[in-house]
Amino acid sequence: MTIRKVETTPFSDQKPGTSGLRKAVTTFQQPHYLENFTQSIFDSLEAFQGQTLVVGGDGRYYNRQAIQTIIKMAAANGFGRVKVGHRGILSTPAASCVIRKYGAFGGIILSASHNPGGPNGDFGIKYNIGNGGPAPEKVTEAIFARTKSITEYRILDVPDINLDELGTSTVGDMVVEVIDSVADYQELLESLFDFDRIRQLLTGTNFRMCMDSMHAVTGPYATAIFEDRLGAPAGTVMNGVPLEDFGDGHPDPNLVYAHDLVEILFGDNAPDFGAASDGDGDRNMILGRNFFVTPSDSLAVLAANAQLVPGYKDGIAGIARSMPTSAAADRVADRLGIECYETPTGWKFFGNLLDAGKATLCGEESFGTGSNHVREKDGLWAVLFWLNILAVRQQSVEHIVREHWQLYGRNYYSRHDYEGVDSDRANTLVSKLRDMLPSLKGKPLGGYTVDYADDFSYTDPVDGSTSSKQGIRIGFTDGSRIVFRLSGTGTQGATLRVYLESYEPNIAKHNLDAQDALKPLIDIAEEVAQIRQYTGMDKPTVIT
Repeated sequence: MTIRKVETTPFSDQKPGTSGLRKAVTTFQQPHYLENFTQSIFDSLEAFQGQTLVVGGDGRYYNRQAIQTIIKMAAANGFGRVKVGHRGILSTPAASCVIRKYGAFGGIILSASHNPGGPNGDFGIKYNIGNGGPAPEKVTEAIFARTKSITEYRILDVPDINLDELGTSTVGDMVVEVIDSVADYQELLESLFDFDRIRQLLTGTNFRMCMDSMHAVTGPYATAIFEDRLGAPAGTVMNGVPLEDFGDGHPDPNLVYAHDLVEILFGDNAPDFGAASDGDGDRNMILGRNFFVTPSDSLAVLAANAQLVPGYKDGIAGIARSMPTSAAADRVADRLGIECYETPTGWKFFGNLLDAGKATLCGEESFGTGSNHVREKDGLWAVLFWLNILAVRQQSVEHIVREHWQLYGRNYYSRHDYEGVDSDRANTLVSKLRDMLPSLKGKPLGGYTVDYADDFSYTDPVDGSTSSKQGIRIGFTDGSRIVFRLSGTGTQGATLRVYLESYEPNIAKHNLDAQDALKPLIDIAEEVAQIRQYTGMDKPTVIT
């Protein structure tokens, strides 16, 4: 066994975001770029010698090459075993499941989530800790610090392993196990949901569903679970073959990018239920016949109906949502007499709450929902949760959501994304908003009165850590609010996200189009932030 020590110099752009390091494929293909970041991960960890590392990704372009490099570096750095997904495939929630089930030291997940793939697309890498969740800020900060001072990395000079064949082999002194990508994850889901009852629903004559895997990682999982295990007809899963470029698509499960599914569910003779998942399988979109369920409402409905699902029949300890997510789940928590925690955006902030038993269900408005079964959001878990509820209640998606609004009121909600904004101009917009905040309280804006204006700061109730500047909030006396954030998930320019929310308790006013209901707040957001001036755009790139 020959460990090669390769001299290198730091790259200046390897600061991980909320979901690891994401860059263009061409950036990762630079000599030493992936190796530097991988070695920086290993250099930031302690006492992993002889331990197990889980490795896998969403199958996008450069996934296989990166896995071979990481395996050889893991062996050179002293790991005892690597569990890698068959053909290099592991959805993000499945990776979390495998880390937890086998007591792995941690895992490296290769994904840029919902970003486009292919040779000219994006790539990403992130480290997950032993609880199966994304590395907390103290770990990512240590990794970043190491990237700025790294001088060498270690790698074995050995042939590539065969990712297409299940079984074990050795790389130096390290065992490499190519595992079934689906089996452990499916076993976990079967322990949570009533598969027999869902099977009755899917094999009956009065129910049809359509699952769009968007040529991304969930294709094999969805086919195995919905068609093979639960008996849904062949073809229920569309775009089910993972492709390195996602079929030249954008694997983001929203009304814009999952347009094939939307056309089916809003077309003639539409199925009863539709769902889509993203590049790495951690996000979901839920549709009924001619009906879209916002992610915020989805979290609230799941929480309100959790007792119908075997894995949650004894009740839930609490709910956690990201700050920009609507307060619909708060109203459910209040009725149930449990806590609802408001955290910054980024699934890593839910980890401590889940580990401490303070929360059971978690959700983000960015189409992510999950629970304490893993430490990542989980797209197929959410789909099965909805199917379990539908199987028990024997009502349509629309009926269930509208009945929920009757009981709790409706939180009209929308997110407007302005993608690819010049970074300097986007930062100027945010800086001007921050400067404006102290003068806004009590000020009338477009028929509303400002109740509070701040930059959200979070103190973790478990470990006391704080995270500041997590989103600019303008809240009004009637409970409406506008939130502004710059997203860290893109790789080109900046993405300005504007979140708009208005609460409507009057059932007679629950049938408005969300954009119409929110129009006064949309106008205020433009006026206050001068969005057109700074973005150069007349309208958002994506509205969800």
